[in-house]
Amino acid sequence: MARFPGRSWAPSDPGAAGSTAASRSTGTAAGSPGGRPHGRHQRSRTARSAPARVRSVAGQVFALQVLVVLLLVVAAVIALVVQSRNDARQEATNRSVAVAQTYANAPGIVAALRSPDPTALLQPSAQSARINAGVDFIVVLNTDGIRLTHPNPARIGQKVIGNYQPALAGQVVTEQVTGTIGSLVQAIVPVRAPNGQVVGMVSAGITIANVSSASERQLPVVLGAAAAGLALATGGTALISRRLKRQTRGLGPAEMTRMYEHHAAVLHAVREGVLIVGDDGRLLLCNDEARRLLDLPPDAEGRPLTELGLDPAPLELLADGRTVTDEVVLAGERLLAVNVRPTDRDGGPPGSVATLRDSTELLALSGRAEVAQRRLRLLYDAGVQVGSTLDVTRTAEELAQVTVGRFADIVTVDLADQVLEGDEPPSGGSLRMRRTALAAVRDDAPFYPVGTVQEVAPSTPLAGALSSGLPGVEPRLADAAGWREQDPEAAARVLAYGVHSLVRVPLKARGVLLGIARFWRTEGSEPFEEDDLALAAELVAHAAVCVDNARRYTREHAMAVTLQHSLLPRSLPEQNALEVAHRYLPAQAGVGGDWFDLIPLPGARVALVVGDVVGHGLHAAATMGRLRTAIHNFSTLDLPPDELLGHLDELVNRIDLEESATGGSAAVTGATCLYLIYDPVARRCTAASAGHPPPALVRPDGSVVFPELPTGPPLGLAVLPFETVELEVAEGSRLVLYTDGLVEDRERDIDEGLELLRAALTGPPRTPEQTCADVLGAMLPERPQDDIALLVARTRGLPAEQVAEWEVPSEPAAVAGVRAAVAERLERWGLAEAAFVTELILSELVTNAIRYGTGPIKVRLLLDRSLICEVSDASSTSPHLRYAATTDEGGRGLFLVAQFADRWGTRYTATGKVIWTEQPLE
Repeated sequence: MARFPGRSWAPSDPGAAGSTAASRSTGTAAGSPGGRPHGRHQRSRTARSAPARVRSVAGQVFALQVLVVLLLVVAAVIALVVQSRNDARQEATNRSVAVAQTYANAPGIVAALRSPDPTALLQPSAQSARINAGVDFIVVLNTDGIRLTHPNPARIGQKVIGNYQPALAGQVVTEQVTGTIGSLVQAIVPVRAPNGQVVGMVSAGITIANVSSASERQLPVVLGAAAAGLALATGGTALISRRLKRQTRGLGPAEMTRMYEHHAAVLHAVREGVLIVGDDGRLLLCNDEARRLLDLPPDAEGRPLTELGLDPAPLELLADGRTVTDEVVLAGERLLAVNVRPTDRDGGPPGSVATLRDSTELLALSGRAEVAQRRLRLLYDAGVQVGSTLDVTRTAEELAQVTVGRFADIVTVDLADQVLEGDEPPSGGSLRMRRTALAAVRDDAPFYPVGTVQEVAPSTPLAGALSSGLPGVEPRLADAAGWREQDPEAAARVLAYGVHSLVRVPLKARGVLLGIARFWRTEGSEPFEEDDLALAAELVAHAAVCVDNARRYTREHAMAVTLQHSLLPRSLPEQNALEVAHRYLPAQAGVGGDWFDLIPLPGARVALVVGDVVGHGLHAAATMGRLRTAIHNFSTLDLPPDELLGHLDELVNRIDLEESATGGSAAVTGATCLYLIYDPVARRCTAASAGHPPPALVRPDGSVVFPELPTGPPLGLAVLPFETVELEVAEGSRLVLYTDGLVEDRERDIDEGLELLRAALTGPPRTPEQTCADVLGAMLPERPQDDIALLVARTRGLPAEQVAEWEVPSEPAAVAGVRAAVAERLERWGLAEAAFVTELILSELVTNAIRYGTGPIKVRLLLDRSLICEVSDASSTSPHLRYAATTDEGGRGLFLVAQFADRWGTRYTATGKVIWTEQPLE
């Protein structure tokens, strides 16, 4: 049994004054059986009368009191020393200031400072004043901080070290510094002229060691008084310690503390029952846990074990007194692990001490810890696995897969149709749900398959959860009737399958109700409890945020795709010059700014365009649409490729300036473009590039070349004009235009990509459609990181019999000959019905060329999808359509041309201009 501090358990001598009191305090006679056991041998008088040791309480008290006296003495000495130093520092400060001010106010100082050689006048007097004043230095400074005097002449003329600026403002500066002569205090005072102007400064200083203090002279007296006090305190402390030693029986503080800690820890801190049984079978001590485990009465201490109503098994172990280690016995409904040890080891009192542990509670506690660990692991795995993609359906499937078999036997996730489409469900909870994910430990679960649309009945618990957004648990489905109203037949199948418990948790994120997740348990699993509801809510909360993120991404992606598809050409215009096929593949990261186009031009020519705006998303798609529209507008002017790219570059610069002016940061810099015009009559291509990869030309024999184009800088960065290159293109060749997403990837550079493209294009002749399929099959990355635009055009030539040309003399009489030749050619082409209109148009155009243009004048007829008339001359003056007044004799020619022709216009060439018209053949 533990002892209490301050109480002696050793028996006193017979007749001692303290024996009666000791007997009354223990409840029995000292040393009698049944008294309080003691835990140490009694010491002899010789041992008890030994001098106090430091390990005993008396010895430690003696040492502590002596230490306190010493600390007081040391503190007094330190305080005296500190005071002495403070007095010395203050004395040094006062003396330095007084000397500096005295010298600064001495007669002749101002005049000496203003003299041509102040050092010669001031150095002797400064040295004399320093010696007389007993300071270490007096230094005179000018207003720039330059020493004019100094005890060491070598330092005269050097700048002083220290803060002298306040002295120039008329203040006195004092500071303590450590110099070459030791720690000192220096003062800097201003020297004022009669008008109050500061004309110089005087610095005086003295080392602290040279200043004596009265406190230092008191130090021997203090030390003597301290020694006397220490002697008196030591004597008194020795007397007190001797008395304390007798009262504590020489016990050390460690022994007394150990006994107290043992008592507190065993009886109160541990979750074990503790009993101390005497050698006579009486219960001497028991703690609260032992009372609870054995159901002991309140007055159990002091009574025999046989009178406490214990079960036979624990009574036998406790009364036997033998050593027992973790022996499990049945006590009521508890399984107790019992340990028994004797207390008479090392001279202790006879008896035994027993400890009891409830193994049933330990088993339950370990089970709860295991469940908590599994739940933490499930939460961790859900945080890692759920939401790995920005796909709504995939996120719902991940929630079902990570929880099935670990938290529930069957998991279903239903989402509103609007969520799957990227939209926000209507407020108030959607009553129309689509089965998005289903996972079960077995394949024959009687639940609706994925994709089933379910109308939620308004009065069911499912509808209530969707309306309130609160989770719910049904521990026993067989006893709950509300959930069956949704589908009684399906509910009967679910119960027949063995499902007995349900947890439903709405998927809610950022105030939006997205759907509901339901967890089901079947036979062989424990019913759901309230703790499971909290875990399910945490799992679904994380999944709901991931689903909402995926929903928002789906919505924005759909918006970007819709915008991009509306901006890209849905179908290419019909024309006869090229047989065209195209492909467009968006990147997996989202839509981008790649585009392609085919634009018919006058003269049976066709323009091919590919471009790329750096970046992805709505801004890239919108920028692509703006550039594509601009190219269409510029192409109506029938500009050469280099001029068209120049206008496009100016447009990009204006767009960037508008973005900067409005505070935007989405510049277009980085857009590239390749513009190519094919002429089926001349069978030539003219092309210009703005930072775009070169086209591939596949000749009729199957060989592939990449024409060397002067690649200009990207749009918006051009500092020099773009250049145009002309290429001879044989009929049946294939022009392949593409964006860099086809030939460039993270795993390959552009040179490697061009070689792969060459290998894919090389070979026997193929249709443009087959060429597109072969190229993408050979080069398409598994996960495209960039958009890919591919345009393949096989060239066709306009047959020579469908082209007619005449050179016209610059005489009005030549018009009749041209009309006759044109009528004859139209008759040969079977277009006699169009002869009258064509003659009228050509008469007006040729007449204007003769009258206003310069030679040579040429006329060309082209029979293509329409009848094309072209009149060219060497003048660059363009005719303008105007409306003539009724009194005008002329000015109606172009008006008539515009009325009879389907289209007309002007294009400029290197040698002049061409006026053209198109007439439909129907």
